[in-house]
Amino acid sequence: MIRIENLTLGYGPRTLLDGVSASIPAGALTALLGRNGTGKSTLLRALAGLGETRSGRIALDGRDLGSLSPQRLAEIVAFVTTERVRIANLRCRDVVALGRAPYTDWIGRLGREDAGIVAGALAAVGMSDYAERTMDKMSDGECQRVMIARALAQQTPIILLDEPTSFLDLPNRYELCSLLARLAHDERKCILFSTHELDIALSLCDGIALIDPPTLHHLPTSAMIRSGLIERLFSNDAVRFDAATGTVRVR
Repeated sequence: MIRIENLTLGYGPRTLLDGVSASIPAGALTALLGRNGTGKSTLLRALAGLGETRSGRIALDGRDLGSLSPQRLAEIVAFVTTERVRIANLRCRDVVALGRAPYTDWIGRLGREDAGIVAGALAAVGMSDYAERTMDKMSDGECQRVMIARALAQQTPIILLDEPTSFLDLPNRYELCSLLARLAHDERKCILFSTHELDIALSLCDGIALIDPPTLHHLPTSAMIRSGLIERLFSNDAVRFDAATGTVRVR
């Protein structure tokens, strides 16, 4: 699980989160919501050990983040960024194999067990038939599945994803988030992903972490809907959030 205690984040003179606390459980899919520029990516990077914090504590799988070596951190948390990935000269199998880097020898040689883990990760995301293809010849949705397979090959208890659906069409968004939910439940992983897709988050996720600067609210999805917090944050004179359907309507 991820435990955040009295965490303060910001950049320059601006404070994004101020003294927030939350526990993101294992075996659950949690969506990180918030308006643009409110700190979703900043928080994810801090949880992945890639960004600075002003104060507070982050614990990953029961270990203080500040006490973890880079290799140990890579064994606990995998991070899938929002950038489009197009690697022309590497097969999908080779890209996924990069997830085994924390466990291989100094020249990155894969053993038989590693090869089996890579094959299993590709199978888990439905990409076994694409193992020999290069990513420059694949769709955005297929490439995103490969990057998730790489994270699975890391065999970490925690997976963080920054806007994983940003380049996908609607059917692929639902399919990808359904895949994440299945991995969280079946593999007992703690999966946290940022998104602007309110309807997907409210229909597929177990919990919602909502950034309303400088506060972070974390509740089970049903409780978050009843709280009115999402409606208050995302509704204005021009746009209305319908909590009953999880949709945003333009007036």
